[in-house]
Amino acid sequence: MPWQRPDNRQPDQLRPISFERDFTRFAMSSVLTKCGGTQVLCTVTVQEGVPKFLEGKGSGWLTAEYRMLPGATPQRQERELYKLSGRTQEIQRLIGRSLRASLDLKALGERTVIVDADVLQADAGTRTTSITGGFVALADALEKLVKKGQLERSPITHQVAAVSVGLLEGEPFLDLNYVEDVAAEVDFNVVMNDQLGIIEAQGTAESGTFSRNQLNQLIDLAEKGIQELQHAQRQCLT
Repeated sequence: MPWQRPDNRQPDQLRPISFERDFTRFAMSSVLTKCGGTQVLCTVTVQEGVPKFLEGKGSGWLTAEYRMLPGATPQRQERELYKLSGRTQEIQRLIGRSLRASLDLKALGERTVIVDADVLQADAGTRTTSITGGFVALADALEKLVKKGQLERSPITHQVAAVSVGLLEGEPFLDLNYVEDVAAEVDFNVVMNDQLGIIEAQGTAESGTFSRNQLNQLIDLAEKGIQELQHAQRQCLT
């Protein structure tokens, strides 16, 4: 029996996406990103100086931190105060790698950009929403530095967005919510730039295997979704 989406979307349809800029007062930039039932607050801080391995090289750096708030899920999540879980470390590294791929780090100079992604509400896709919303917050922050005269130009060279895809009952679906993420036989998180170059593809079969043809279907579907997400980003930033 074909999979019926709980929210009645078409297989290739994204959840509604929105970006609320300047959501908080003190951060250089802040964006509340809503993707269906998932809500992530992305804030950006820019500091002078770089990690020791980059000192004196004239290049900047970008790093990310990711956390899920205790009330983000139906059952309270314990705060990760002293030791981060492997999942949290893996996700924040993915966010950092993805957003670094959008930058000319030499044009940033010896500055460090910190992107904080805090999940307020989780309905799957928290890492992909963090990347998509994090790019909007990053673009806002760097444009402010340009307007202040601290940068000659924005170091952004590519737009970046991310989305999940998966196989349910053997068929490909775009932008899985929690119910679908749990039921998926195969699920992928895909990150691409505005030239549809793949920055990262994380995928696995939860049970059994998947074919090369199915993999191609999933990447094609991710590409379609990412193009739509990048259109939404551009509309927000215009």
